[in-house]
Amino acid sequence: MKKVLKIVGIVILLGVVILIVINVVKNYIMSNSSWLKDNYYEDFKTDSKLEKKYAGIGEFEVTEKEYKSDNKKISKIRIWYPSELEKNDKTYPMIMIVNASNTKSFNLQAAFKRLASWGFIVVGNDDTQTGNAESTNTTLEYMLNDSEIKTKIDKENIGIVGYSQGGAGALRMVTMLENGKYFKTIFTGSASYPVLSKNMGWEYDYKKINIPYFMTASTGKSDDTLVEDTTNQFGGVAPLSSLKEIYENMNNDVFKIRARVKNAEHQDMLTKTDGYMTAWMLYWLQNDEDAGKVFIGDDAEILNNSNWQDIEKNK
Repeated sequence: MKKVLKIVGIVILLGVVILIVINVVKNYIMSNSSWLKDNYYEDFKTDSKLEKKYAGIGEFEVTEKEYKSDNKKISKIRIWYPSELEKNDKTYPMIMIVNASNTKSFNLQAAFKRLASWGFIVVGNDDTQTGNAESTNTTLEYMLNDSEIKTKIDKENIGIVGYSQGGAGALRMVTMLENGKYFKTIFTGSASYPVLSKNMGWEYDYKKINIPYFMTASTGKSDDTLVEDTTNQFGGVAPLSSLKEIYENMNNDVFKIRARVKNAEHQDMLTKTDGYMTAWMLYWLQNDEDAGKVFIGDDAEILNNSNWQDIEKNK
């Protein structure tokens, strides 16, 4: 009997080891692969003209480059930019990307290549834990001071985009770090709500946001568990109550807008906000008046877009 039990124990142990190995291999493969197909944006569905336009590809051919960083957290800095940049004396607006948890910019490279096709220098890194904003700050300093295209950056037009933990990191960057002064506008997709962020070491001060801010989240339970008190119970990653809290306490002198994506969950936020994130950056960093029609005025497209709800804005 003891021999049988010993054999059973060995079999169970082997099974556990095999599962661990499978998960390690799976995670390694996932972390080193692209999660989006090159033309992923063609699958996006919308009946709104401008959202469809800006969710697609722009007119610029794009060059991609990567640089190994001495910072182990960053690992690699990745840059996408209009190829014509190498042949002229123009400067281009820049967008810094702050990664979601356990995500590298490499995993979503198709999205950042698409964004660059609209005339932006798009910058990311491979830090998978970005909430404290340290790697974003280091990457920004590299781009401004040491990169081979530093003279091609329009320093008056730099935006920042963050998702999930990276949303908290983006907010921390612009409200609590000295280099936050470089940013002209911010967009977040399901940024971790304030109490959750503070508990995780990603604290930010939303009362100090003094640049135009477009905050978004999904309506799914992964973002909003619908609990009444999110200070004592987990509210999801970005509950509606947190968007309202930030919106209401933010500086009213700057343009602010909050909105949620219908029929979406937390993991859908990059692809389902792509179009309007692009329009937001085009409006603020390139003075694109058509892009501004998405957000500005009583007839703004977003107000009548069936993909969006819970919208409030002050312009």
